[in-house]
Amino acid sequence: MDVESRAISQIDYDAERAKLVVRFMSGERYVYVGVPGEVCRSFVAADSKGRFFQAEIRDRYPFNKLDGYPSPSAACPAWPPPAGAAR
Repeated sequence: MDVESRAISQIDYDAERAKLVVRFMSGERYVYVGVPGEVCRSFVAADSKGRFFQAEIRDRYPFNKLDGYPSPSAACPAWPPPAGAAR
């Protein structure tokens, strides 16, 4: 999903694999592995995406730079999850 930020242009999340894909304004994309859905939701809701990224994601999760891979087309999982959904 596109986000309003001076540093980050897009945030996508693969809930099944707990992978967060971040596209920076430079166009570079990185995938962060093992990121809980709650962290992703907080990231999307943060007033400053750049500050949240620096404090809560960068240097806390393993990552790889992506070249030419499509982004997952899902946003962070909804919270609270629908009734009957696994938490």
